[in-house]
Amino acid sequence: MLTDYHVHMIETGEFTVDWLKNYVKQAKNQGIDELGISEHAYFFNETSKILSNPWIDNRRGLDFRDYLSLFEQAKEEGLPVKMGIEMDYTPGKEREINEFIDAYPFDYVIGSVHWIGDWGIDLKEHKAEYEKRDIAEAYEAYFDQIVSLAQSGTADFVGHIDLIKIFKYKPNDAKFVEAQYDRAVKALAASDMSIEISTAGLRKTVGEIYPDPLLLKKCFEAGVTIVLSSDAHHPDHVGYGYDQSVKLAKDIGYREVQTFTSRKREVKPLG
Repeated sequence: MLTDYHVHMIETGEFTVDWLKNYVKQAKNQGIDELGISEHAYFFNETSKILSNPWIDNRRGLDFRDYLSLFEQAKEEGLPVKMGIEMDYTPGKEREINEFIDAYPFDYVIGSVHWIGDWGIDLKEHKAEYEKRDIAEAYEAYFDQIVSLAQSGTADFVGHIDLIKIFKYKPNDAKFVEAQYDRAVKALAASDMSIEISTAGLRKTVGEIYPDPLLLKKCFEAGVTIVLSSDAHHPDHVGYGYDQSVKLAKDIGYREVQTFTSRKREVKPLG
């Protein structure tokens, strides 16, 4: 049983069933039984009160009604897709986040952290900022938000939980990094929030899966559950590197993955 919960349609500038069928076909070819579509929430006009900065405001412009229509059409054609959303956790905006999420029939919600203030930590055009900042302080600020995200209960699972490693910047103090992992895991376990094992990092500068094996091991030992994701922004990415993610999960000790329907989880065997 494999799942791919993180496919984006923004590449085309519109939501079309014909484009969606390319994802469904690739998922079938990869042996993926459940496919989820999860656009970034900040692209939608309806989320302007949740997250706003010059980079995002320049790209926002989608109407959520078009997103809903895509799934209605997919259902009519019998396409096996689930409706998700990737919501950037924004401190202090929990009420607005929940109001948006509760207004629509999502199957699952991914919570993620891409921003520390107005710094987009995974943006190539913001990469130089890593050279200007104290990396330990950046890691601490990032994991502050991961902890708050877990405590907020606004999502079903956390996406690419150690995204801040994307450009290979990492504090030299291994114990400090481990301490950040520990407090994130504690919050996740207390909130019963899952994390994704994402192969997207294999396509990025860091060249490795999210999360780091040590962080994943700590999650396993604390009883934090997992989903699988390829974070596909194009049909060719669906199922990318899944053999590696399944092997990593099994090597750590996982034997099950979570799936979600109407935000209710179901346990399925891994692999």
